[in-house]
Amino acid sequence: MEEVHFKKGAEVEVSSDDDGFRGAWFAATVVRSPSRRTNKLLVQYKSLVTDRSRSKPLIEAVRTGQVRPLPPSEPIPVFSSGEKVDAFLNDGWWEGIVDKVLDDSRYSVFFSVTNEYMEFNQSELRIHREWVSGSWILPSEQEKMSLSSIGEAKCYNGMVERNYKKGTLVEVSSDEDGFEGALFTAKVVEERGKDKFLIEYQSLRTDDDKDLLREEVDSLHMRPYPPEFVVETFNLFEEVDALYNDCWWVGVISKLVGGSRYKVYFIATDEEMVFWERELRLHQDWIDGKWVIASQV
Repeated sequence: MEEVHFKKGAEVEVSSDDDGFRGAWFAATVVRSPSRRTNKLLVQYKSLVTDRSRSKPLIEAVRTGQVRPLPPSEPIPVFSSGEKVDAFLNDGWWEGIVDKVLDDSRYSVFFSVTNEYMEFNQSELRIHREWVSGSWILPSEQEKMSLSSIGEAKCYNGMVERNYKKGTLVEVSSDEDGFEGALFTAKVVEERGKDKFLIEYQSLRTDDDKDLLREEVDSLHMRPYPPEFVVETFNLFEEVDALYNDCWWVGVISKLVGGSRYKVYFIATDEEMVFWERELRLHQDWIDGKWVIASQV
């Protein structure tokens, strides 16, 4: 990746590693640049304050991989359903997808990380961009494709109720440290009470390695298994899922290596890895009981 040098006084955005805030970006100013012996820099947040004094801005040492320049300033457009946006919430910017266009310049936004829907004014949203290899990548014209839902899903007041039958192939998200955002393939064994299911992972095994691992999970951590697409080649900056450590991770194609291999950039960890084409799939989001494919990121 192209290295970016953040000088003292530079206006930046900083991502958080704290539980409940992963994926959010907070405005800050660089107080001290990284030294030759460390990749950390000191930043002072614009809206976050210390625990001891609600009037004193928080100053924190962060890794360079957590820092990016401020996105370009631009007029706020009229958004459409299915469009990726950043929403301003709890003093930070969070990535979401416009679920519905409401009256009075308001929007319902879906956050896939928390599986929540929230409403925002147009002024609280901005165009979503990715900072990849030293450049801002803007979503192309939002050619999106809504796919037919798989399994049964009913929507009540913006929340989706899922009815997974025994034997249904699903994907399960993890909350464990180091695996946030990863999706594991599993099968439903049985329903256990309201919105809870016993599932059997297809790639994880018990500690004694004798059987496939079974676990009780709630429906908020489950989604149907996505439909498969035959993709001849992936394009630069296209959003994909990469198979690594027995699970799927969302990333962006950052380089076409050649020989059916691609370099993938993972925003959450600020890492790049090379994958064979067979280890990748088109990224899809499960929103309101439908599969949605965003075009190139």
